[in-house]
Amino acid sequence: MSPENNPAFNDATPEALHNLSGLEFLQHILDGRIPPPPISILLGFHPVELEKGRVLFAATPDARLYNPLGTVHGGFAATILDSCMGCAIHSRLKAGQIHTTLELKVNYIRAMTADTGEIRAEGKVIHVGRKSASAEGRLTDTRGRLLAHATTTCLILSSGRSSDAAS
Repeated sequence: MSPENNPAFNDATPEALHNLSGLEFLQHILDGRIPPPPISILLGFHPVELEKGRVLFAATPDARLYNPLGTVHGGFAATILDSCMGCAIHSRLKAGQIHTTLELKVNYIRAMTADTGEIRAEGKVIHVGRKSASAEGRLTDTRGRLLAHATTTCLILSSGRSSDAAS
């Protein structure tokens, strides 16, 4: 079912969700109470573990993600790492706070193909301040081999709701 045809997406509005902490919001996605973001559906990754300051995603790359060289495009690794690190930061935010990526640095170690099998992307918070946060991420295969690693810096913002001013 496409996201626009899924009735659950009608309930996942910013207005309905701004009272949830970042951890609560992500837990609702993990539990299926809130539908996953369209990018994770498109690229086939999903959360498998969640705790405050740490998120683990899983995916199984296939030939649909190939570049002209016959390997998984580096943008896939960058996207799943950006997502897991951003979610790790989001898990530390209060209700009414949002984040956006300011900087992303990815180091590619091994190429991925359809034969790589399931991969795991783990994001861990390094620091959360009042206005910015940083995190690190590791992308590994099921044998524990490092495929890529990354760091990010995110800007922390208010969601712009009037009730946020009181927090």
